[in-house]
Amino acid sequence: LSFWMFCSSTECKGEEKVTQPPGDVILTQGQTATLNCTFTTISSTPYLFWYKQEVNSYPKFILTRSLHSADNSPEFVKDRFDAELKDSSVPLMIQDLHVCDSAVYYCALSSSSRFFIVKYAPC
Repeated sequence: LSFWMFCSSTECKGEEKVTQPPGDVILTQGQTATLNCTFTTISSTPYLFWYKQEVNSYPKFILTRSLHSADNSPEFVKDRFDAELKDSSVPLMIQDLHVCDSAVYYCALSSSSRFFIVKYAPC
């Protein structure tokens, strides 16, 4: 997987970065998946987001995490989809995997007034 970041502000100088490890995660039904996402930011109040994109579909919002909030989309309940914002990472955990969980997952970062889009493209 390859990821690019675009900044909506002309002040963006590369201080903000989101990274996901390359390659596929292959597991079987019922297992727990941990999808890693690390980030760097100069913001003291970063917001991290996870999205799921199925084939021929748009990205669906799963959850957002910040220092002061933890919100999930109603479609992705916390007992199966969860993430903990740590110092510089926000790994997504998917418990009790179902076949329909097969998709591309990606994270995004928003900090202060700057908004970032993380875009998936095949290698």
